[in-house]
Amino acid sequence: MSLNLRLVRYLIAVVDEGHFGRAADRLYVSTPALSQQIRKLERSLGTELLDRSAHPVRPTPAGERFLTEAREALAAADRAIAAVDSYRREVAHTVRIGFMTASTGPQTREILDDLRRRVPNVTIQMVELQWSQQTSAVRDGKVDAALVRPPFADSTGLRLDVIRHESRVVALARAHPLADRSEVHLNELDDDLHVTNDDADPVWVRWWACDPRPSGVTVRYGPSVRTIDELLEVVAAGQAVSITGGFVADSHRNPGVVFVPVADVPLCPLSLCTRISDASAVIAELREAVLSSGPGSRLGRDASPSTFDGSVHEFGRVVTGT
Repeated sequence: MSLNLRLVRYLIAVVDEGHFGRAADRLYVSTPALSQQIRKLERSLGTELLDRSAHPVRPTPAGERFLTEAREALAAADRAIAAVDSYRREVAHTVRIGFMTASTGPQTREILDDLRRRVPNVTIQMVELQWSQQTSAVRDGKVDAALVRPPFADSTGLRLDVIRHESRVVALARAHPLADRSEVHLNELDDDLHVTNDDADPVWVRWWACDPRPSGVTVRYGPSVRTIDELLEVVAAGQAVSITGGFVADSHRNPGVVFVPVADVPLCPLSLCTRISDASAVIAELREAVLSSGPGSRLGRDASPSTFDGSVHEFGRVVTGT
């Protein structure tokens, strides 16, 4: 028998959401149509895959076994499609570059202009990514490169070329006792809740929150946010503070938020992330454009979470470029 991957995607969406209605919204189909498609998959396999009486909806024992293998099959199919798509873009001199809010700026635009000079017929497509997609989008082939802000729990197979280092600030509500300061020290923020992101890499979330703290105080987390705008609204409401990059203060405004420099935390790097295995001419020129744009410190080998301490490392050597 053959396996319809579209139906597998439907099943995974229902399991992930725990609800047919939310899964239908995510897939842009009607709830009755989604239910019918799941039933079709179950009939083809000869067993029920979902316990519809449970709230939230969950897989049956047979569904659990099926999903373990089906998720891998779906991931493999996505990788195969991405590989062909990457080859097609390479032949056409097209490069897809992922970015997050506030990751671009004058220096980034200069790098892209340099790439256009190096590869005159290149087509650059910019793709906005969620915080949780910084490395996965590159690894899975959704984009050829991405502008990222390390550290990450798993950088296996990825290469990071540092574009620049930036200072960090804390976003505070205007009514916060420290809001009128010219700078603050980390231990002065120990009593504040810090925003979090439930979907993002936990190593990345903790690094931005400076967790663990040198003082030994346990960091307490407040609301989960997914975008800069959500972050600023939470801060403005006084629900939490957020240690972030100076780039946010330069590019975003909220009348209820002030940004104060944090004096005793490491700088944050903005890096170009590519696959180590990508030997295409366009990516090679993009890397060279980054290296030509400034200090160009490079991380060329896989890095473990313990490698990152706020500095950037080059072939096992600490680089403290500013």
